[in-house]
Amino acid sequence: MQLFLRTQLWGQDVQTAADAPRWRLLDGLNVACEPSLSPEVVDGLRALGHEVIIEAPDNAFGFGGAQLVHRLPEGGYAAGSDPRKDGQAAGF
Repeated sequence: MQLFLRTQLWGQDVQTAADAPRWRLLDGLNVACEPSLSPEVVDGLRALGHEVIIEAPDNAFGFGGAQLVHRLPEGGYAAGSDPRKDGQAAGF
C-alpha cells in the first residue's frame, strides 16, 4: 500500500518509491520504522501517541521487498527494484 500511494497518489517514480523508508504496524499503537525515516515523521508519530520502534537495517525483511513496473502515459514502461532484497524488475 505504501508503494501504491507513493506512485499513484504522490506521483513518485517507481524507483524513488521502492527506495523510500518504510514503516509497519505491530500491535496496538506500536509502529516499526526503518532508521532512514525522517526524524520529523518519527516525532509526529510519537506526538500522536504511537510507540515508535526503529528497527535495524539487518531486519529489512520485515518491511517487505518489491519489484515494480509502471506503464507510462506516453507509452513504454518504467521499472524499479527494491534495494533491500535481491531481485530485478525487467520486461521484454
